[in-house]
Amino acid sequence: MTPFALTDRRPVVPAERLVAEMVPPPRFSDVSFGSYLPDRTQPSQYEAVQVLEEFAAGLNHASTAPKRSWFRRTAPAPAGPSGVYLDGGYGVGKTHLLASLWHATPGPKAFGTFVELTNLVGALGFQQAVQTLSGHRLLCIDEFELDDPGDTVLVSTLLGRLVENGVKLAATSNTLPDKLGEGRFAATDFLREIQGLAAHFRPLRIDGQDYRHRGLPEAPPPYTDEAVDAAAGRTAGASLDSFDDLLKHLSVVHPSRYGALLDDVRAVFLRGVKPVEDQSTALRLVVLADRMYDRELPVTASGVPFDQVFSEEMLRGGYRKKYLRAVSRLVALARDSAKVG
Repeated sequence: MTPFALTDRRPVVPAERLVAEMVPPPRFSDVSFGSYLPDRTQPSQYEAVQVLEEFAAGLNHASTAPKRSWFRRTAPAPAGPSGVYLDGGYGVGKTHLLASLWHATPGPKAFGTFVELTNLVGALGFQQAVQTLSGHRLLCIDEFELDDPGDTVLVSTLLGRLVENGVKLAATSNTLPDKLGEGRFAATDFLREIQGLAAHFRPLRIDGQDYRHRGLPEAPPPYTDEAVDAAAGRTAGASLDSFDDLLKHLSVVHPSRYGALLDDVRAVFLRGVKPVEDQSTALRLVVLADRMYDRELPVTASGVPFDQVFSEEMLRGGYRKKYLRAVSRLVALARDSAKVG
């Protein structure tokens, strides 16, 4: 088998596909509240499940409530909050719970990351995005980001219009690992940034440690170039690229197309992983890591371990949350490389 190179691909993604693909990623395609395994030492995880189940029940009630008649009065459905916000650290199962809420809610509904939502607005235009999403009962936004003021204002304005049109909202974000003891650190930031929408959201704190690291080793040692090439050659659906070449290629592909870049890929192989020095390049790698993680693509790589791919300076900077999430996910995918070949 001859592996192909991601650098040879230049996908074109129509706006209609962006809308149609607003569903939980394959990793979370079959999850439910019942399949979420709360940490027995973390009561907040049990409470979050209960609150979200009640939120879903309210949405189901609204979908089955009889319509108002001229000849009969019907009791209105319980008002409840317009949105819920899951506040917690990495790997405590926020995306699992968000996807479970999506699965438990009748359609029409949409699920996407903050970045995917901003990409959708860019593709459709603001007014068309409002019109398209206003027909939905629920919009789930994973990994809400507060580090770009322009995008935050854009999405906050969009959500305000959607709430006016009756759309229910659910969102997640991340508290920095060293801020977990400071109560509602992320929730306070989130509610401040969305300003007028704050009153519509009920924040739910979810404490716990990263499940990907529970009892598991840190980043596995990298392979040799020869081992990477050999494994790629015997793996169906393998992509094989130089890390440097792939990073250069990402600069000419819009991030909204990184998912399409991975169409039909079953495993990713990279030669020569090394620390990323440029911030723009690092942020593109974060988006690619998210899309690979969504698709559960094992990553077999040579070079430095993935927990060394971002410099200490970057990990202390304004995009720290993104980089730590990417490291967590890349390390998980690197562990999965043991299943390849």
